[in-house]
Amino acid sequence: MHRFLVLLLVVAGAAGTLVLSLLSSVWWWCAAGPLLALAALGAWDLLQSRHSVLRNYPVVGHLRFLMESLRPEIQQYFVERNYDGRPYDRDVRNIVYERAKDQEAEEPFGTEQDVYEVGHEFLVPSMRPVDPPEGTPAVRIGGPDCARPYDMALLNVSAMSFGALSSNAIRALNKGAALGGFAHDTGEGGLSDHHLAYGGDLVWEIGTGYFGCRTDDGRFDRAEFTDKAAHHQVKCVSLKLSQGAKPGIGGVLPGGKVNAEIARVRDVPEGETVVSPPYHREFGTPRQLVAFLAELRELSGGKPVGFKLCVGSRTQFLAVCKAMLAEGVTPDFVIVDGSEGGTGAAPLEFADHLGTPLTEGLITVHNALVGSGLRDRIRIGASGKVATGTDIVKRMVQGADFTNAARAMMFAVGCIQAQRCHTNTCPVGVTTQDPRRVRALDVEDKAARVHHYQAATVRSAAQIMAAMGVSDPRELRPHQLMRRTAPHELLSYARLYDWLEPGELTAQPAERWAADWAAAHPDRF
Repeated sequence: MHRFLVLLLVVAGAAGTLVLSLLSSVWWWCAAGPLLALAALGAWDLLQSRHSVLRNYPVVGHLRFLMESLRPEIQQYFVERNYDGRPYDRDVRNIVYERAKDQEAEEPFGTEQDVYEVGHEFLVPSMRPVDPPEGTPAVRIGGPDCARPYDMALLNVSAMSFGALSSNAIRALNKGAALGGFAHDTGEGGLSDHHLAYGGDLVWEIGTGYFGCRTDDGRFDRAEFTDKAAHHQVKCVSLKLSQGAKPGIGGVLPGGKVNAEIARVRDVPEGETVVSPPYHREFGTPRQLVAFLAELRELSGGKPVGFKLCVGSRTQFLAVCKAMLAEGVTPDFVIVDGSEGGTGAAPLEFADHLGTPLTEGLITVHNALVGSGLRDRIRIGASGKVATGTDIVKRMVQGADFTNAARAMMFAVGCIQAQRCHTNTCPVGVTTQDPRRVRALDVEDKAARVHHYQAATVRSAAQIMAAMGVSDPRELRPHQLMRRTAPHELLSYARLYDWLEPGELTAQPAERWAADWAAAHPDRF
C-alpha cells in the first residue's frame, strides 16, 4: 500500500507543479518535466508484470539494473587485483598490450604471485644457461604423406572466424601474420577476402558446417574445397572436430550478423541464423575420419592436413590411433584445444564443465601418439589461454611442438575484455559487424601491434629456454616443469604424469593405459 501512496504523492506533486508552471513562470517547467517523467515511470513500473522488483519498488528499483550493468566494469577496473582476474588477469593483459606497442614488458619490485600456494608452477633454470638461438624457431609440419610441408612458428593466430570477428580485425591479424611470418587460422567460418587481403599464411579450418566448401544441403563440396585449397596463401588444412569452450555442440551465428558478405563467404542464406551441426556428416568412425583426412590432403595438392579437438575420452583418441595404424595413414598435425579456451558465445555449462583442460589433454595426446609409435610423424599444436613466453614453454614441456593464441591476439588488436562478443556491441570493433564500431579499429596500426606482440613473445620463450639451458625446443623435458602439490612438497611433471615410451602401447601397454587401449576400436568411437 505504501508504494501507491508514494506514487500518489509524486503524481500530485507533478500535477501541482504543472499547474504552477502554467500559471506563473516558464522556469517551473524545469521542475515539472522531471517530476512528470518520474510519475509516468512509476505508473509504468506498477502496471508492468515482468519485473517484480519494480512493482514493489517503482522508480528506485531501476537502480538495481543500473548497478548490475556497471558491475563488470567496476569489477575489472576497481576490484580485481593484478593477478586474479578472469579469464585473463591484468598482469597478462598488460604484457600483451605493452609488447603490442613495442614496449618492454617489465615490472619492478618482484612477483605478486604466492609462490608457496598449492598449484603454483615454475620452470627450472639451469646453473649453466646458454645463449638464445639467433634465428626464429620454427617447426616443420608434414609427415611422410605430405608433399608440401610448412614451417610453423612457435606462436600463431588461433582459429577465429570472420563473422565472429569483424572485417578489420581479420585484416589486422592477417597483415600482422604476413609481417611476422607466422600462421593465421581462419576459424570455421570460411575463407574471406579479408583473410586474403595481405598475403599472410593461412591454416584453413573446416568445421562441421563445411562453410566455404558446402553444398546447398550442407554437405562437403569437394570441387569447391579443391579450388580454394589451391590458393597459395593456404598452407595447411585443419579439420575441426570440437572446440575447447563448447565441445560436442556446433556454433551459432545469429541471423542479424549474417549479412550479404558473410552469407557469400559461408555459402548460406543471408539473414538466417547459421547453426553448425555437432558432428561431421562425412565420417562416423575413426577409420573413416583417417580416410577423410587423407582425402583432404590429396584434394589440397599434398598440403599438411590435421585435426583439432578438445580431448574427452582417452579410449576414443586411442581408437583414432589404432585406425591410423590399421590404415597406414596419419595426419600431419593434431591441435589440442583446452577446455579453458575461448569462444564468441557458448552455454556457461559447456564452458565451465565439459572437456579436458589443456594440460591433461595435451599430455594424453602426446602419450597416445608416442605409445602408438606415431609421434615422429605427427606434430602437436596447443591452444587455450596461451599468451606469454612462459605459456609457450610450459606447453612444449607438456608435449606440444607449437602453440596458437586467440584472445591474446585479440588483445593485441585492441580487445579490452569487455566480454560483449556475442552482443554485436564490442566497444573496440573487434567482435562486431556494426560498421560504425568496426571503423574504430585501424588496420595498419593494429597489424603492427600483432606483429610486435608475436615477435616479442616468441623471443621471450627463447630467452626462457636459454635460461633453462635449452637451445632447441625439442630438448625440453617434463622434469623441467615443477608444481607445488602441498605446502612442503614440489613434484616435477616427470613424476606427476605417466610418460610412455615409443611403441609401448603396441608392445606391452602400461597398466594405467591397458584397459583403454584394449577398449579402443578403429571402427567405433
